[in-house]
Amino acid sequence: MNNFLFNKSLIIGVGLIGSSLARGLKNKKLSRLVFGYDNDNNVKKKCMDLKIVDSMLDTLDLIEEIDLVVLCTPLSCYRNILSKITPLIKKPCIITDVGSTKANVIKDFENLKYNKLLNFVPGHPIAGLEKSGPEYGFEDLFKNRYCILTPQNKDDQSVKKVSKMWENLGMIIEIMNAERHDRVLAMTSHIPQLIAYSIVATTTELEKNIKDEVIKYSAAGFRDFTRLAGSDPIMWRDIYILNKEAILEMLGRFSEDLSSLQKAIRNEDKNLLESTFKATREIRKEIEKAGQAGSFDPREKIIK
Repeated sequence: MNNFLFNKSLIIGVGLIGSSLARGLKNKKLSRLVFGYDNDNNVKKKCMDLKIVDSMLDTLDLIEEIDLVVLCTPLSCYRNILSKITPLIKKPCIITDVGSTKANVIKDFENLKYNKLLNFVPGHPIAGLEKSGPEYGFEDLFKNRYCILTPQNKDDQSVKKVSKMWENLGMIIEIMNAERHDRVLAMTSHIPQLIAYSIVATTTELEKNIKDEVIKYSAAGFRDFTRLAGSDPIMWRDIYILNKEAILEMLGRFSEDLSSLQKAIRNEDKNLLESTFKATREIRKEIEKAGQAGSFDPREKIIK
């Protein structure tokens, strides 16, 4: 007899992250049944055709028997979803999420009508690809990656269960407060993504003959930027709006550093350029030592 971590799980938003989680919950036997919910009829069909979940729900009114809900939608959808499902829960239930900002999510949950049967564990599995959709999901997406949880009570049993779920999927758990998470992710994720969007957007403004050559002769660095710029625009729109304070703070620091480099190039300041590049090279080495370099897709090792 299997000792499932959860009896009935519901994943709301079955895209790349949601479908990868569903596959893991089923294949690792972490949940007896795994349900999905998505507004997109094409996503519903793909999930059933690919047998990603046991069933796709047509309405959230059937949620009362669920003991785990995972929000995998764009952040702007959270408030509406939470307001719908909170009154429907009739038994103890854990709600967690995969969003890239945390302070605003916690605030949304706290503003809901209180239901003592609910336990909210804010989470952020730092894993993903530029692709979206259930057909791109795979169980090992989370392997050897960090998952940051930002609960108000780290010793709560719900936090331990959510931690165990992600650990069983290969993730390394870190606990931190929401504000710190949002500032750290602003620099490590949100600003690089914004730079990628900006650089690729600049390309669209070039004269056609130059733009065609930029695309034709794309070097590795530019290709990496275009990969990031291929990510889900709605998801990133929400992140920039909801984490704007931390992003604007880090963007200000980045702008100052960029201006300093611009001045160094103009003045041909070899020493400043070299010392800056050496310092950043050391950061890269530290990232490699931490095992966080390279692709989020382990399958790329075997793709020719």
